[in-house]
Amino acid sequence: MSSNAKIVIRKKPNKKGLYPLAIRITKNRQSTYHYIGHYIDLKDWDDKNLRVKKSNPNSERLNNLLSTRLLEASKALLDLQSDKKDFSANQIKEILFSGSKANTFYEVAKDFLDELEANKKLPQLSTDKARVNHVIKYNKSKQLTFPEINETFLRKFRIYLKKELNLSERSVVNNLVVIRTIYNRAIKMDVVDRKLYPFGSGKIRIKFPETEKIGLTKKEIKSFESAKNLTNNETHARNIWLFSFYFAGIRAADVLKIRWSDIYDGRLHYRMNKNAKLLSLKIPEKVFSILEYYKSEEQNDNDFVFPEMKKADLKNAKDVYAKTKTATKKFNKYLVGVARKAKVTKKVTMHIARHSFGHISEDKIPIKMLQKLYRHSSVTTTIKYQANFIHKDADDALDSVVNF
Repeated sequence: MSSNAKIVIRKKPNKKGLYPLAIRITKNRQSTYHYIGHYIDLKDWDDKNLRVKKSNPNSERLNNLLSTRLLEASKALLDLQSDKKDFSANQIKEILFSGSKANTFYEVAKDFLDELEANKKLPQLSTDKARVNHVIKYNKSKQLTFPEINETFLRKFRIYLKKELNLSERSVVNNLVVIRTIYNRAIKMDVVDRKLYPFGSGKIRIKFPETEKIGLTKKEIKSFESAKNLTNNETHARNIWLFSFYFAGIRAADVLKIRWSDIYDGRLHYRMNKNAKLLSLKIPEKVFSILEYYKSEEQNDNDFVFPEMKKADLKNAKDVYAKTKTATKKFNKYLVGVARKAKVTKKVTMHIARHSFGHISEDKIPIKMLQKLYRHSSVTTTIKYQANFIHKDADDALDSVVNF
């Protein structure tokens, strides 16, 4: 069986005047083409050496991709020849590249995102989808293979995120984590060889930057509680924030799903949406006045305490997520006004209700009890989280040296 594979540029430009790169499969002088999915200017093609010239800004990546694809095709052709079966050029192309679409970053990423949606992990879906799109936009094509995602690609991508998209260091790291997750998925699917893995020791290392978690002090929370001349929207936003704080920083998504039937025997019984954990907490005295504020709107025992979920399609996870996201954005907007009237200068959002509880509790509560209150699956997570708010030992150590 006389057959061969060769890198070529096809002389059929697209609407932008760019020419497609392809692998040409030839058998008995009959040829067929497998397109790589990338286009270049004709002047950037070295017809003698069958390479993309350095005048193209992506020459290194494109040449690596072409070499990888040609090597794969040549190896597969040898395997076919050893079978001593006769195939046409088109049959060879079909055998070699029938699964090529699944080999791209975009296709594996799409499977990953589809799985998140199927499992109703919509907050993660929203953020990770944006991060996948960052990769596609940077690459300017969905035809990005995993061998192309090497250390050079990731370093340049990191610079792109910082300079072009103006992302924080934490956001940059989160983008790299998604790429790593999808790359690991591709390895398990045998899409790419593990030896090409660009992450780890001596390669691209992912290290989360330390972030400062700011919470309100006791004095600031008292000012928040007693703020006067609030609008109805500001009062509602403050109620939601305080309700969250009084219960050790329940997430807004969980607060909005609380029903009147979850409140009995002086306790709140609720299931945490993030990890499905069931929790029962004594209702602090300060919460009863908040509940009383909404009692007149109760239609039945199964009704929601707060109004945001009353019109949600509870069978539609996307609708519930959208209404939660919209509500949280609205609360954060009105909390700005509450903070101003309470003369609190810190930026107050729904998220720092949790930080405020951690800040005030410091090391007063045993770590295992904090784990229960925070609903953490691991005590290690609690220790790391609470470490942001425990400063007494360091303060005492400093004082012991400098106060003489």
